Amino acid sequence: MTFTSFSYFLFLPVVHIIFQLTADRWRWLVLLFASYGFYASFKAPYLLGVLVTVTGVSYACGLGMAEKVESVRKRYFWSGCFACAATLGVMKYLPLLHSSSTPPFSSAIISIGVSYFAFQAISYLVDIYLEIQEPETHFGRFALFLAFFPKLLQGPIERGSDLLPQLNQPYRFDYNLVRSGLLLFGWGLFKKVAVANRLAVCADQVYNNLHDHTGISLIVGTYAYALQIYYDFSAYTDMARGTGMMFGIHLSENFNRPYLATSVADFWRRWHMSFSRWILDYIFKPLQMGWRNWGKSGTAAALIITFFVSGIWHGPTWGFVVWGLLHGTYLAVSTYYSPYQKRLHKMLRVEKTVWLRCWQVMVTFNLVCVAWIFFRAKTLDDAIYVLTHLGVIDNSTLANLINITSVREGLVLVFLLTLTVSVSCLSKGRSLLEVPLRLRWGIYYCLALAIMVFSRSSESFIYFRF
Repeated sequence: MTFTSFSYFLFLPVVHIIFQLTADRWRWLVLLFASYGFYASFKAPYLLGVLVTVTGVSYACGLGMAEKVESVRKRYFWSGCFACAATLGVMKYLPLLHSSSTPPFSSAIISIGVSYFAFQAISYLVDIYLEIQEPETHFGRFALFLAFFPKLLQGPIERGSDLLPQLNQPYRFDYNLVRSGLLLFGWGLFKKVAVANRLAVCADQVYNNLHDHTGISLIVGTYAYALQIYYDFSAYTDMARGTGMMFGIHLSENFNRPYLATSVADFWRRWHMSFSRWILDYIFKPLQMGWRNWGKSGTAAALIITFFVSGIWHGPTWGFVVWGLLHGTYLAVSTYYSPYQKRLHKMLRVEKTVWLRCWQVMVTFNLVCVAWIFFRAKTLDDAIYVLTHLGVIDNSTLANLINITSVREGLVLVFLLTLTVSVSCLSKGRSLLEVPLRLRWGIYYCLALAIMVFSRSSESFIYFRF
């Protein structure tokens, strides 16, 4: 069951009706049963076992850290973190130890969701150990904190200090919040089925037949994938946040116009923000503190290792490793280059100008797209082929470009992308409910029509595999 499936469109209103009819003190139980039922719909019982195991271990270790004796607290802390990390490692890399590529050993399903609730459990334990928050004593609500179905499969990775208080407070029906949730869910549905899935056609035609393409068709395919992964992932987040709002729960925003970033560091402040904060707080900062005597070299090394871990988390392939190392290298170089860059901008008198911002956005976007090549290509050799043939122009270049997609598909894509940009510009980061009434209803009709006419089916969201 995924957010775009017919079964979910039945599941969600049924759960919401039961939730509304249930006494407030038992509503957490409705959501917990719904969350486990949602996870069970993927027909992989071992995943439920993993979720229960991580929940039980992290809950027990969290309570154990309430002890005042530091040696006892440390023992519970390291035991809990190791258990969660080891569970994630086994589930992530088990397919490598088995020769079969069919379920249940298919990497596409074996670890779905495990990364997100394991990371969330680790952050909970760290925050308790650092005395940022108190342990949750109610086992049921703690289980819901890890398993809440909208964010279970693909995040956002929620902090205990953000989500647990919401699960403990009494629920009060808020019509405006439910309406906002439905609108956000619909916006995410449009981005996924009408935009991301159509961009996938263009990207797949290039990357599934790389050696038939050169030059501009490779560039178009790469840009299409960059947009596809953004619309796909941000669509899931919108639908997850919209679902949460229907139950009075605010989940974290995960994207903030990342392709308008003016540097790679700015990109990571805008892209997959809950994951970025996680690796910043729990990997980068401890490394940077440990190597603070090394100055900028220590910061650069911490950045490279942090993003190397990020690459490994995405999967056991050289493409993901290179993708992570590229981003780590971008950021490491910027620690040395940034002071000189600011002096150069000041000397040229271009600081704070719109032209400089446009230049920075363009450079950043293309640096990110170079890294996406390694993320999308099936093998390292394929990625190298793309890089070495981006500037090649031959007699087949125009024909290949035309064959990427039909004229009709191209026009549809241009229309849909224009529609998304227009809606984003009109709302200017606000809720659609703040847009003037007539304009708002025009947007509703356009989005609904686009979903009905231009939607394409797909197997799942891209980040389900991670």
